[in-house]
Amino acid sequence: MQAFENLTAALDSARANKFRSALTMLGVIIGVTSVILLVSVGQGAKVYVTEQFASLGTNVLITIPGKTETVGSHPPVGQATHKLTVRDAIEMERRCALVDKVAPVVIGTSTVKFENRKRDVNIVGTTYDFQEIRNLYVEVGSFIPEREVEAESRVCVLGTKVRAELFGSDNPLGKLIKIGETKYRVIGIMKKKGTSLGIDLDDLVFVPVRSAQELFNTDGLLEILSTALNPHEIDQTIEQIKTVLKRRHNNVEDFTVISQGAMLSTFESILNALTYALGAIGCVSLIVGGIGIMNIMLVTVGERTKEIGIRKAVGAKNGHILVQFLVESMTLSGLGGVLGIALGIAIAETVRKLVPALPVTVSGWSILTSFGFSLAVGVFFGVYPARKAALMNPVEALRYE
Repeated sequence: MQAFENLTAALDSARANKFRSALTMLGVIIGVTSVILLVSVGQGAKVYVTEQFASLGTNVLITIPGKTETVGSHPPVGQATHKLTVRDAIEMERRCALVDKVAPVVIGTSTVKFENRKRDVNIVGTTYDFQEIRNLYVEVGSFIPEREVEAESRVCVLGTKVRAELFGSDNPLGKLIKIGETKYRVIGIMKKKGTSLGIDLDDLVFVPVRSAQELFNTDGLLEILSTALNPHEIDQTIEQIKTVLKRRHNNVEDFTVISQGAMLSTFESILNALTYALGAIGCVSLIVGGIGIMNIMLVTVGERTKEIGIRKAVGAKNGHILVQFLVESMTLSGLGGVLGIALGIAIAETVRKLVPALPVTVSGWSILTSFGFSLAVGVFFGVYPARKAALMNPVEALRYE
């Protein structure tokens, strides 16, 4: 009953000074709104990155030339990094029992021309399995045939944006285009995929890997993509790949095998740290709001000094006075927290509708954490004014004018 009376008195006090109470709560409202909004955006970015990685295939392993781990001293002067080759990819597919699909990759930029229309495009040289590894499939025609792995066939597959800019609404299948100075026959059109991790997947042209090597005058690869047969045996698959490639590279591990899961985990760690940092920024606003609550509560104690003296004169103990003012402080911060939660959710929903690509979602833990922190701020910054009121001498309080 006493708690209910204290809460009622606190609400009456807030209503009696509506404007002052609103200004006092403003800092808490801004702080809670900031915490919810910033954490929601951070969580949305994490979901977005996860979805983007998932859209580019699962259980993907990426083998790149060069050793990225730092161990021991520098390599001997003049020692060259061993290139990854198409033969490495073929041996990996043949000898790695834990590997499912393998696709060597060469990437470069070249001018693509049809009649009087031309533009610079990223060219991806690869093999048939690339589409299954990266979840990029043709919509019309066919992808690079499996038999083209060793051959230098002059065939290509166009992304939807390249097709639209070179051919408009015409059907490009079977027609010849120039990539660099070489003619290629169009055998397929990719499905529309959009942008992923900053790369426009519709603005690409795919050619056989050997043709790409000839086009860019290289016998090396940018990377070798592969997938594991068993998603629970990623580490074992990586070790098997290392064993096969080291045997081909004179027992030297001059390459690096990275799992897409490890890359995603790194991104998630960075985004988690960013989310916590953004939440901490919001908490700073809450602390500023708490300082405002303490300031107003000190003013309130001064205004109600005679009331405190009367209550003490009729038998109120120090604890009763302390609880009364502490409840008032917590009421202001709690109301500010509730309004901040409502405002934060409203803004987050608005952002989600305006930017549908960013899946902004308000998590329950961010609501509970921000509200709990707002109450804690009310308690922390309300203790000093409440204690000051509780320790007042009743005789001096009654004489206060």
